[in-house]
Amino acid sequence: MPTKKKAEETAAAAVEAEAKKTAKKPAAKKAAKTTAAAETAEKKTTAKKTAKKTEKAETTEKKTTAKKATAKKAVKKAAEPAPEVVKKSYQEYKDVINWKKWEAHNLDWLWIEVNAGDLLTELEAGVDNIATAVAAVKDCMLEGDYYIVEADDAALSVRYYTDNLSESRRTYKEVNG
Repeated sequence: MPTKKKAEETAAAAVEAEAKKTAKKPAAKKAAKTTAAAETAEKKTTAKKTAKKTEKAETTEKKTTAKKATAKKAVKKAAEPAPEVVKKSYQEYKDVINWKKWEAHNLDWLWIEVNAGDLLTELEAGVDNIATAVAAVKDCMLEGDYYIVEADDAALSVRYYTDNLSESRRTYKEVNG
């Protein structure tokens, strides 16, 4: 055990000697701190610059990847055939108009107004089927109904009276030829 104590005493003496050297040289201590601070600041600056370069590289890579993806999508879209649009039939338009008339009748409304363009948008937004809508609006007219705007396009508007929807009523064509 005596050797162990001697080794501990020598280590303690070495630590004290180091402390004395450091205490005697405060200018060296300050210089060491300044140098260490400068090195730390330089490392931080370098780290920031590296991080910025990495971000720029990642951003550029993302943009390039996005452009490539967009170009691939455009090619795929051009290659795919357009889906075929199934237009609603004349009878489906007539059914909707008659349903609206009966709904208004059940709510005790005296009349409703139907515009061919609005009806087309309601049933088939974005589909060019105005001729069918116009024909159905005209054929659903009964005696006493009248045109608000008479046209052969989306501007056609008709006022349908809903107080008497019996099947014995004559159609507009029968009365007005």
